[in-house]
Amino acid sequence: MIFWYTSFERRIFLSVIDNIFLQISILLGLTVSIAFVVRLLRQPLMVAYIVAGLIAGPLFLGVIDADEAFFEAFAQLGIVLLLFVVGLSLNVQYVKKVGKAVFIGGTFQFLITASVGFFFMRFMGFSVVSSLFVAVAITFSSTIIVIKLLAGKKDLETVYGRYIIGLLLIQDIIAVCIMIFLNTSSAQGASWYFSVLETLGKGILLVGVVILMAKFVLPFLMDRVARSGELLFIFTIAWCFGIASLVYWSGFSIEIGAVVAGVSLGASQYQRQISSRIRPLRDFFIVLFFIVLGSELQVADLGRALAPGLILAGFVIVADPLILYFVMRRLHYTRRNAFLAGITAAQISEFGFILAFKGKEIGYLQDVELAILTIVALITIIISSYLIEYNEALYRKVMPFLNAFGKDHAQQEKDETNIFEVFVFGYHRIGWKVCEALKQKRISFCVIDFNPDAIAKLHRRGIPAFFGDAADVEFLESLPLEKAKLVISTIPEADDQLTLIKYIRDRSKRTRIVANLYHNSYLEELYHAGADYVMMPHLLGGSWISGVLQEIPWTKRRFDLLRKEQKEEMKLRFTVGVE
Repeated sequence: MIFWYTSFERRIFLSVIDNIFLQISILLGLTVSIAFVVRLLRQPLMVAYIVAGLIAGPLFLGVIDADEAFFEAFAQLGIVLLLFVVGLSLNVQYVKKVGKAVFIGGTFQFLITASVGFFFMRFMGFSVVSSLFVAVAITFSSTIIVIKLLAGKKDLETVYGRYIIGLLLIQDIIAVCIMIFLNTSSAQGASWYFSVLETLGKGILLVGVVILMAKFVLPFLMDRVARSGELLFIFTIAWCFGIASLVYWSGFSIEIGAVVAGVSLGASQYQRQISSRIRPLRDFFIVLFFIVLGSELQVADLGRALAPGLILAGFVIVADPLILYFVMRRLHYTRRNAFLAGITAAQISEFGFILAFKGKEIGYLQDVELAILTIVALITIIISSYLIEYNEALYRKVMPFLNAFGKDHAQQEKDETNIFEVFVFGYHRIGWKVCEALKQKRISFCVIDFNPDAIAKLHRRGIPAFFGDAADVEFLESLPLEKAKLVISTIPEADDQLTLIKYIRDRSKRTRIVANLYHNSYLEELYHAGADYVMMPHLLGGSWISGVLQEIPWTKRRFDLLRKEQKEEMKLRFTVGVE
């Protein structure tokens, strides 16, 4: 009897699993098909995800039901991982670097946009609370879309690009503060004050615990974990969900926990590598998050949401850039930078949906408000993508109109970025000697290495260095490799160097690339990929000894001198190099 019961339960379980796999297979297949069309139209893939959800949901095919527990779980995982990456990139030092103008501009942009959006929603007959939620949600610009498009245009380090990144950080901080407030908003009257005080006390205690862990525990763990890429990935996931669960257990939302987990790792020297490794997993669950979002759109909701969605989309596309333009002009930015920044921010963010989902969870919003945001997102993302792509051409079109107001008296800021003439990949064995030569010649260079000990030694010596993997394209995108004069790779793996060389050659034909091989199996492949020269240590060693042998006499004193020089070099290596 027990055996029969167990077998029956097992059959039910397998039936459910098969159903899940079938639904996910259909969803991903549909998403990929739509993504091909979306890419041809030069649109962000987020559009494909939402459209796939619309088609797969009850509005059309009815393949999925967003209320099913496993789809809700997938959406929640996507939110947690997205907010973890947001926390990981929440660099307050960057805001300080770009100046108080970003803080002032971001705050004013948020207040003005939210106020006007609130007025529109109230005018269209929505309640005060729902109007406030939607108005706040449309103030945030999409970090994922903006960074991706600006990186593609190589504009991340321009004046307007740095301003927009700083603005996005300010928006992220505001969104996190709002989520913390929502954590205490369900209580009323005297209990509300008690809830606020309790939350404040817990928050201070929690922040103290996380700071202590980040200062005393994390460095010890990370230096050992980072030696293995797989272990680093597993540790990052464990830390993310562990800290998020701790924060949730303390009475805060799981979303706040994800941000806290990210912030605690953000100051680590391994931040870039962690971020690049976690993004593929985040992207998978974000795909499902936006599919679930699109699937929640109902026919009845679409009818009520269409007019408000179109009005708010028009406001975000037209009025929001104007607001940011005038704010930046008041802060003495040039017309060009103010215009380019304004149209770059003309879309709504994934953060807005997270706040909307939170509002629905605690009973403040209904499906119709989510439908409004979905319509606004689709319209603004599609249009703003073209605005960002052709921003310089658009500025040239409107420049005669702007010049009619007189001469631009704002001083044209120079685009400044930390550019290195040489990048050296791999500090062990060959790389340290290369670095010493570059330092003696006073050439600006930066070292990339996957060894935590090497990075620590370089930082102690004041040499710019980043912990990262040459085969990780996500990591390579964070480096200005295409602006370097020379890239020297001393790493032994041919496959990793092929990835690196192809990445650089796709972005620059002028950068000279020196690679390294210990055998000739992949020599032609490296040259075909774009390497200018491939070092082969055994050939170089043979050339050196042949040069020595050509010099006479072959006396004991001659070889004693060579041995002495070798010992001096080894002392230098163990002083500045890697053991």
